[in-house]
Amino acid sequence: MNCVFLSPHFPSQYYHFCRQLKLAGANVLGIGDAPYDNLLPEVRESLTEYYRVERMDNYDELLRACGHFTHRFGKIDRIDSLNEYWLSTEARLRDDFNIFGVRSADIGMIRHKSQMKEKFREAGIPVAAGRVVQDLEDARRLLAETGYPVVAKPDAGVGALNTFRLDTDSDLVHFFTVKPPDEYIIESFVKGTIVSFDGLCDTAGKPIFSTSHVFSQGIMETVNEARHIAYYSLREIPPALEDAGLRCLQAFQVRERFFHIEFFQTGGDEFTALEVNMRPPGGFTTDMFNYACDIDIYRIWAELLVHNRTDITFARKYHCCYASRKHGLPYLYSHEQIVDRYNDAICRIDQVPGVFASALGDIGYIFRTPDFAQLQEIITFIHQTTNEETSHAY
Repeated sequence: MNCVFLSPHFPSQYYHFCRQLKLAGANVLGIGDAPYDNLLPEVRESLTEYYRVERMDNYDELLRACGHFTHRFGKIDRIDSLNEYWLSTEARLRDDFNIFGVRSADIGMIRHKSQMKEKFREAGIPVAAGRVVQDLEDARRLLAETGYPVVAKPDAGVGALNTFRLDTDSDLVHFFTVKPPDEYIIESFVKGTIVSFDGLCDTAGKPIFSTSHVFSQGIMETVNEARHIAYYSLREIPPALEDAGLRCLQAFQVRERFFHIEFFQTGGDEFTALEVNMRPPGGFTTDMFNYACDIDIYRIWAELLVHNRTDITFARKYHCCYASRKHGLPYLYSHEQIVDRYNDAICRIDQVPGVFASALGDIGYIFRTPDFAQLQEIITFIHQTTNEETSHAY
């Protein structure tokens, strides 16, 4: 099997996907803009061959790279990056080289929030009221129906970049003076806890691995208000959430892909769809899959692609949590106190690369525990600041 992997060096832990593909017997053919000698040794060792391009956004260069690989190794069987940014590029390359997977005709429903809404409705899942707006007057017509507050975000945006909460007409006017020239969707602000349904589907669309995460707040609030964040996995997925997630997988026709579907939990069994992502959850969440269940999700994915292996057994033995800290906040407890007190629970501690720091904080603690009360205790210990009488538990 010949597998092309775009930007195999980014994010830094994604070389594990390439490594496991190679161990499963595939030719792993990397395309990236980094010089080969600048790749970390573990990345180089995970690749069969690497083709450097000057610019990853130059489609002609990517075409030439894939043409080279086809000439050298034969037909390309899979192409992926597992990265939101390259989804449209992957789809276009699959069109041109007749490769299995998401094609350009499908990309709209997994990249454009307005089209996601229609698919969520098809699945019978509530969505926030809203639509794409063309100008200030169009937005005011929508606001006459929805009222404030609302959220404005790029229809095809990634993460919380250039996302705005609007509470007044003055906010709306200001938004239209500063917004980028992209299409924007405005929708009602939904109060609730953000939860996700995450996992990996086989070629028939059946989840062979699934879990759920709960978030202390949205990425929009984390980025725009410079907050720290915590999110953790559940040991049991709420049945109503799992049902909504499975209906989404069917509506979006997920095949041989990771999925990360976000909802607002507005009541005990009430969920409003937020957005769908046809790639692994961001940050260090793939590693958290492994810590929570004592599995190797990188190997599971690779063996699914190469050998169509689906006989996976797993148990959610632990809650696994990511809790971040931001430079400059007056934390009550030192890093050393955290490590001394919870060393047995801590899986790893990461200095977060600058490109991710606004969303993931400057330092991230990943820990696991089977006990939910201890999970909350550790989050509180990490996040409590000197100007808080008590810290917020999630």
